[in-house]
Amino acid sequence: MAAPVTQDEFAAWMRPLGPFGIQSRIAAGVSGGPHSLALVHLAHQWATSRGGSLLALIVDHGLRVGSAAEAARVRDRLSGAGIVARVIALCVATGAGMQNRARAERLRALLDICGTESRPWLLLGHHAEDQSETLLTRALAGSGPAGLAGIAAVRAERGALILRPLLGVDPARLEATVAAAAQTAERDPSNADARFLRVRLRGAALAEAQPALAEAAARFGERRAAQEAAAAARLAACAMLSPHGYARIDLAELGTDAIAVGALGTLLRLIGGAVFAPEAEAVAALLARGHGTLGGAWLRNPPGAAAILSREPAGLSPPIPALRGAVWDGRFLMLGDGAPDHWLGALGCEVLQGDLHLPLTLRGAIPAIRDSHGRLAAVPTLDYPSSLACRPFALAFAPQGGAPFGWALPAVSGPVFSRQMTLK
Repeated sequence: MAAPVTQDEFAAWMRPLGPFGIQSRIAAGVSGGPHSLALVHLAHQWATSRGGSLLALIVDHGLRVGSAAEAARVRDRLSGAGIVARVIALCVATGAGMQNRARAERLRALLDICGTESRPWLLLGHHAEDQSETLLTRALAGSGPAGLAGIAAVRAERGALILRPLLGVDPARLEATVAAAAQTAERDPSNADARFLRVRLRGAALAEAQPALAEAAARFGERRAAQEAAAAARLAACAMLSPHGYARIDLAELGTDAIAVGALGTLLRLIGGAVFAPEAEAVAALLARGHGTLGGAWLRNPPGAAAILSREPAGLSPPIPALRGAVWDGRFLMLGDGAPDHWLGALGCEVLQGDLHLPLTLRGAIPAIRDSHGRLAAVPTLDYPSSLACRPFALAFAPQGGAPFGWALPAVSGPVFSRQMTLK
């Protein structure tokens, strides 16, 4: 019979995911199933022992009859155990890709709460079996080394760092942890529905194969982490990422080796607002040319100046309502309250009064606010026409793919990389 997870073990798994400091404010997603329930109990004890606190977040997707009552039962059980819990109600449409859409909406809702509640760490309960299934799923889809690295233990997202401390843990031990805590878990019938690929793979991934699959994912993960660290170090020496959504690059310092290709691919993803970087072969070809467009970004290399990587004008997203939480062009997140009948879109070729110290070629892709009549109301990242006018429309450069672990994307102002270069 599997042994429950101890607090010492959990603390050891959390340690490399930090630092956390004292009085850490963390959140955890909990479905009510045994694995996330074990995570919440372990994380609650870990946080309170350090003078911190845990907020358990229960998402009700509304996909099954009785799901609201189930979420309420989970909340009440956790409250009875002294754990603060909150239910988040969503409405996910049924149909093709339902599980993937539900997963994306759940994560977005969890991160939104983390941001509003000032909880910079979000814990999720993925375990060794989940890692094995992910590796098999991606292998069947033809993923390369980065995809075969499986689920990352740490990932930077808007609002919080996502932490998965249980990735190496046998789910049987988590079941034993819940039993030892005398807690009752809910069972989602979709986890036994063979229409879903993960469920079918779970039957194929026998217990004997799981250690080998987890080890393979770990090795690929180490390779991915080493590549990201090397890319970050290279960019720290040669690039600056602007809060206006462009980058300056010293191409000579960047180089042309595999690390340079990975570094430029990361910048292309961030500037283009994409979830994934372009294929390495295409990035290498762009780097060899020294100019051109790829992945929604435009690389220019003017003589005697730093190269500029900016958003490709032809790919800009249309305007969207300027309200809190809006994400425009996959790159900019509205932090302010916004205003009714106002729209967030591209500044375009509109001429602004005053010297804004930014070339016209870069202003076109900058986010701007217009009223219902199309009149320019504010350009938040330029603080135009005034800080008072921009305050309701505060924006952050927060590309939808997130930053690689260890990076800090620029907020409303300031560079993310250390070296400054003159823009001409």
